[in-house]
Amino acid sequence: MLSKYAVTLRALHSDDMAFIESLYAGSRAFEMSHSGWPAEQIAAFLSQQFNIQHAYYQTHYPDGEFLIVEQSGQAIGRLYLFWGQASLNLIDINLLPDYQGRGIGTALIEEQLRKVDEQGLGVDLFVEHHNPAMRLYERLGFHVNGDSGVYTRLRRDPRTEPGETS
Repeated sequence: MLSKYAVTLRALHSDDMAFIESLYAGSRAFEMSHSGWPAEQIAAFLSQQFNIQHAYYQTHYPDGEFLIVEQSGQAIGRLYLFWGQASLNLIDINLLPDYQGRGIGTALIEEQLRKVDEQGLGVDLFVEHHNPAMRLYERLGFHVNGDSGVYTRLRRDPRTEPGETS
C-alpha cells in the first residue's frame, strides 16, 4: 500500500474486465477524437484493440502480475508487471484521468524501482513517443534503448550502489 495516497494493489479479476476496457478506451480518447470516425466506430475499434492487447499480455506474460490500483476500494488504474531473471518489464501503467498528475503513478513506479534495486535487476518498458510520461521515466533514470517506430524502448540498468544513477 502507498499510504501517502491510500492506494492499494490487488490481482486483476474477471469482474474487472469492463473497468480495464473502459480505462484503455479512455487512454486513447484524445487520439481517437482526431480520427473523424463516428462514436460507434470508435467504440467498436477500441473494444477490438483492447481485446487484442489483453490477449497479447495474457499469452506473452502468463506469469505476469496483472494488478488493479485502488483507492478507498475504488478501481482507479492498472499496473502490469513481468518479473524476469534479470529485469522487471513494466508492461503497463494506466490511471483514470482524475488520478493522473497527482504523483500516484510516480509513487507506484518508485515502489517497483525500490524492489528491483534490492534484487539488483534492471527495468524495461515501452512508451509511445508522444507520451508525457517520457519526462518522468528520464527523471527516474531510464534511457533510450531502442525504437520500434511507434514505441521507444526505455531501460533502467541495475543499480549496484544505493543512490547510484545509471
